[in-house]
Amino acid sequence: MRRAVILSVLTCVLALTTAAPTTAPVARTTHPDRPATAAHPTQHPAPVPASLLDIIPRRGVLRVCTTGDYRPFTHRDPASGAYRGVDISMARDLARSLDAEPKYVPTTWAKLVDDLAAGRCDIAMGGVSITLPRARKAAFSEPVRTDGKTPIVRCADRDTYRTLDEIDRPGVTVVVNPGGTNEQFARSVIKRATIKPHPDNTTIFDEIIAGRADVMMTDASETRYQSKIHPELCAVHPDRPFTFSEKAYAVPRADFPFKAYVDQWVHLAKHDGTYRKYEDAWMAK
Repeated sequence: MRRAVILSVLTCVLALTTAAPTTAPVARTTHPDRPATAAHPTQHPAPVPASLLDIIPRRGVLRVCTTGDYRPFTHRDPASGAYRGVDISMARDLARSLDAEPKYVPTTWAKLVDDLAAGRCDIAMGGVSITLPRARKAAFSEPVRTDGKTPIVRCADRDTYRTLDEIDRPGVTVVVNPGGTNEQFARSVIKRATIKPHPDNTTIFDEIIAGRADVMMTDASETRYQSKIHPELCAVHPDRPFTFSEKAYAVPRADFPFKAYVDQWVHLAKHDGTYRKYEDAWMAK
């Protein structure tokens, strides 16, 4: 009788075990200190893209997009082809800090960030203003200075063109260099005056001196410099510009290590007097 009862119980247990549904094994991540098994294969991280912070020292060259037409920041001598300016000196310092030499890549204001985004250069320098459209294609370093649009005119007219209402009148000619923030600002505020594009930013101020234009609205830093080298021209309230902007250096949008390095380099150059030294040397001319 006892044996029959035991056999009956075992038969019930076996029946229940056979009928129970099977369950999937609980997924577990591979522990970093344990070897991978067939049940727990190694999960390889996505490869990290190479950064210019490593590429530039190996290459030995820092490629700098610059327009060469915006003194005091960047100027290309038409005879020798040599570049000079505040940001040209800064570019040499940045290259040196990366055990490299600078190579200047000619560009225009209209193509500046596109050339950078296309990989034709590593950084864009030369009085580049931060704008939201540019920030969609490139990242910007810590700013090196603040600025803003203000008029430059013949000194005889410095009391004539002080406000936008005085500038935006029929019969007034506002000269602009195509493709940059100067043209964008002028076209956003000028409705009645005549806008006159001039393709060469190195000779554009001669248009005002010769009377072929009356006003140019550009960054206060440029009006101060141009009024020093052209005694016929006067900067109009450069300490109270119409707009606010900041100048910085543009770098590839997704290269975070390189941007962090450039940020730190700019921060040190601003606080140890390097940037001010280069700017003062040009503004004293």
